[in-house]
Amino acid sequence: MAIYTKDIEILKKDLLALPMFWDGKASILELKEANYNWRQMEWWAFYFEYKVKQILQDKFEFPGDAYNNTCFDMKGAINWDMKAKAIKSDDTRVILNDVCAMQESIENSGFHGEIIALCDVKYNDENRTFQKWHSELKGGKSKYELERENRTATSRYRKTEATLAEIVLIILKKEDLPLLSIMKQGRNSNGMPRPEKFMLDLEMTDNFENYIVRF
Repeated sequence: MAIYTKDIEILKKDLLALPMFWDGKASILELKEANYNWRQMEWWAFYFEYKVKQILQDKFEFPGDAYNNTCFDMKGAINWDMKAKAIKSDDTRVILNDVCAMQESIENSGFHGEIIALCDVKYNDENRTFQKWHSELKGGKSKYELERENRTATSRYRKTEATLAEIVLIILKKEDLPLLSIMKQGRNSNGMPRPEKFMLDLEMTDNFENYIVRF
């Protein structure tokens, strides 16, 4: 029996309790009440994390192990990260976590887990009504938004709702890492390079041990 077998059993059963439909305004207000990353543009990814923590708080450790400046989302028998992905996106890649941290996680337990929520999403209207509502809730535009406007850069349309279609549980081992691609992140404001991250192509999931939770 693999070390992660019990983790998989729990996840496949308990994650079925997740709500399928996430309304943007209601979800952000719920996150705000819990003081949990409610200001974030990608609110739906943080809402997914928040609901998983609610469901699994008595069965997994939150957060998981930390390596240097990287802390994984949760830990059972192995470390797990949570990611949310829009399934209608042309880009099938999912950004995972810090390369060195994931390598160390696998060295210590033999495996590393990814919990990837695949969602149908809807976007803001041309008048960006949802974005304006969220900005007002935050007390006005952020420093980042103001700097972007000064550069005359166009912001992305915000997601206004998400419907959870399925969750893919991916198990990675040392031999799998060469199948992942690497994303370079440029440099921080102090000129120091940002750590590289692994990326997984969802079209390649058959190459890894994986389990599906369908809703």
